[in-house]
Amino acid sequence: MAAPPSNRPGGPLGRMLRNPLMQRVIRNSGYLFTGSTLSAAMSMAQSVLAARLLGAETFGVLGIITVFASVVNRLTSFRMGELVVNYVGEFSAQGEPRKAAAAFKAAALAEASSSLLAYGLVVLLAPLGARYLAHDANYAGLFSVYGAMLLAHLVAESATGLLQHFDRFRFQALAQIAQSLLTLVLIVLATVVDAGLEAVVLAYLAGKVVWALAISAGAWVEAARRWGAGWWRTPLSAIGDQAGKMARFGISTNLTGTLTLVTRDSEVLWLGALSSPLQVGYYKVTLAILNLLLIPVQPLISTTYREVAREVATRSWANVRYLLRSGSLISGAYSLTAAAGLVLFGRWVVALWGSEFLPESYLALLILLLGVSAVNVFYWNRTVLLPLGMPEYPTKVTLVAAAAKVGAIFLLVPRLGAAGMAITLSGFFLATAIALVWKTLREIRRQEMPAAAPANT
Repeated sequence: MAAPPSNRPGGPLGRMLRNPLMQRVIRNSGYLFTGSTLSAAMSMAQSVLAARLLGAETFGVLGIITVFASVVNRLTSFRMGELVVNYVGEFSAQGEPRKAAAAFKAAALAEASSSLLAYGLVVLLAPLGARYLAHDANYAGLFSVYGAMLLAHLVAESATGLLQHFDRFRFQALAQIAQSLLTLVLIVLATVVDAGLEAVVLAYLAGKVVWALAISAGAWVEAARRWGAGWWRTPLSAIGDQAGKMARFGISTNLTGTLTLVTRDSEVLWLGALSSPLQVGYYKVTLAILNLLLIPVQPLISTTYREVAREVATRSWANVRYLLRSGSLISGAYSLTAAAGLVLFGRWVVALWGSEFLPESYLALLILLLGVSAVNVFYWNRTVLLPLGMPEYPTKVTLVAAAAKVGAIFLLVPRLGAAGMAITLSGFFLATAIALVWKTLREIRRQEMPAAAPANT
């Protein structure tokens, strides 16, 4: 007798949607995707309004000020979000809540120390940043003012990691939306009254502060709910012999993050130093448009990492492969479609910021689409190596690529400005993605072999 027809979707897509692992990834990514999409739309509006209010050159100065504080912060950061997800998750899975609480406490204390150090560096280096990056010493005060957001971000990375571990992705999305909405409203008001750069800087600062305080408070409440009101009294010694391993993890991710800063997240500062704020303005528009590709995929990074870390801990290699393959199919379908749309209609999109940004911003956009599409499809290329026990490998790959990119920056940026920076970043994306994807798949195969051996005897 024939089986009754099923109303469930068939084929690879249907199987993927019915898989519990991908259902969790898609659900949690959906929360973050909603928040990211709404935030991306509001961020784009913020950028358009700020560019039209300030003009290309002053818009470039705005980018230098905001990126400067973020770069200094990440220079001292140990990427505590990943450490919290990894070790709080591991200790919780082992039924050791005291260890989990101690791990979060240790991460928060380390992050708070690094945030205070970062703020001190911002204030100390503000005159140099204004003179050599913005090419105007009068902007030093704004560098220090915006740097105050680091005081609100004392434990924001650790808090984000804890909220991810406890599946509070919807709360994260709401905090992200609140940040973008507040910033947009303040920039609209600045536009209405025809305010200047100072008002726009304060608008961005307010949004950052609101997000950080909300995330930190949410994590504190969640920790108290899971571990009791006195969780923060848990002694750090409860971590036991895992302390050294956690320190190694944090140092490795800090080194990787530092190299990434030099090569990927500080292009605005390189442009300011080697070219001009005008070229920074062109490039900042390009980056704002690329958020249309990057932001919707970013939620997959944290949600996939959470699931992959759990499956690696139980050595469920088929599930790991499934998560990576399915995630790449989802991100690839979106990324390649959006990239094609930007190739066709990118000139009109750039024109939203103003005709003065053409053709430079569009040219940089075309160059970057190749590298950004590659890292979007393989968005998991670095993080999967962390639970596989190879946190140093991304650092080594990034170090080699960083050396090549810095050399290319000095060669190309003084001559080509924003287009030259786009060439170096796109090449960096392609080279590191290829190397890390190859190593990840090779390591998964290697670790599968011992598990498969007994079946052949």
